[in-house]
Amino acid sequence: MAPVFANYFPILVFLVIAGVICLAMVAASLVAAKQKPYPEKLSAYECGFEAFDDARRRFDVRFYLVSILFIIFDLEVAFLFPWAVSLSAIGVFGFLSMLGFLGVLTVGFVYEWNKGALDWE
Repeated sequence: MAPVFANYFPILVFLVIAGVICLAMVAASLVAAKQKPYPEKLSAYECGFEAFDDARRRFDVRFYLVSILFIIFDLEVAFLFPWAVSLSAIGVFGFLSMLGFLGVLTVGFVYEWNKGALDWE
């Protein structure tokens, strides 16, 4: 049974070293970084309203639309890389499937554009 554990010893060493490096980085940031928040740091960043305010306050839904569009097109790029690498193996069917996928995304993008989701006024 001991040889089985000996095979996993390098993984244990790797995890211990990774943990020590993580703790060292966190400790170094706590020691070296300025820890006092200032007004610019506490100002509204991505969500469009003050960070420490009433949580039940209504805000513009366009922030959600922009984030959803970002996620959609980020995933599109993530699917394009493996598709491009394996294009010779998947053949014409894989090519046409990806064209259909890109077509659906293009139709969705044009729909969002026509609805004014990208107009920021």
